[in-house]
This record gives sequence, C-alpha cells and structure tokens, in this order.
Amino acid sequence: MQSYTKLLFHVVFGTRDRVELLTPAMRPRLIAYIGGTIAKTSGVLLCGQAMPEHVHLFISLNATANIAGAVRDMKANSSRWLKETFPALGRSFAWQSGYGAFSVSHSLREAVRKYIETQERHHEKRSFRDEYLGFLDRHGIEYNPRTVFA
Repeated sequence: MQSYTKLLFHVVFGTRDRVELLTPAMRPRLIAYIGGTIAKTSGVLLCGQAMPEHVHLFISLNATANIAGAVRDMKANSSRWLKETFPALGRSFAWQSGYGAFSVSHSLREAVRKYIETQERHHEKRSFRDEYLGFLDRHGIEYNPRTVFA
C-alpha cells in the first residue's frame, strides 16, 4: 500500500528580541533562500513573507519530515546566510529561540496564502506581538504572556 500525505503548516518566527533588522531589500531574497532550504531538506515553500522583525511561511512537508527539524534547518541556515550576505547585520543577528507552527487544513490553504501575502497591509493596524498571541489563542495553545517572547 502507498502512503499519501498532505502536511500543511503556517510557520511564524521572529528576530531575537523582535528587533527590526530585515530591510525591504533583503526580505524577498531571504524568503527565496528559505524556500531553497526547505526544498533541499523537507518539503516545499508555498508562499512566504518577511516583515522587519518576523517571517510567515506556508509550507508543505514531505512524509518523512518533522516540523521541529524543518524549522531548525530553516532558522539555522537562513541566519548563517543573512550574516554572510548582509555583513552590516553583524555577527549578533539571531532568530528568536522558539517559533509558532500551526496546522492548516487543505480547505483553508488559499485563505492562509492570502493572509501571508498581505502582511504589510495587515501590520499597519496590528503589531507582531498581538498577531502572534492571537494565533496562539485561536489554536488553543497555552502560554505564559510574560515569557512567550523570551
């Protein structure tokens, strides 16, 4: 018998301390680089968007991948690439230690894609902090508001 899977995730992670380091010029290149990393290791980047202090990624993982490993690889490889490609960031650039990963049903894939593609407009009205806490709340994830961004 064959195995068939469709594992869709909306992944969100930010820069350490939510410092706005990702400039408009580097953001599309960062998303393209992350897409290449995902393709080499664990799946496909369906769409992505970078903001000054965080990224949103919509990914499909292959059957043998796990979300923790995929995010670890994305963050480690993109951090190294950012430091090499944009030396002005300095050696101290880092992603936050954690991340958010939310499963997406096939029926909601277009809504997630649209949400990610309209991030700039969305963040004119809502901060990353409020957005991220909203995701945790909507997905029923317990957290300590004092330490969620530590």
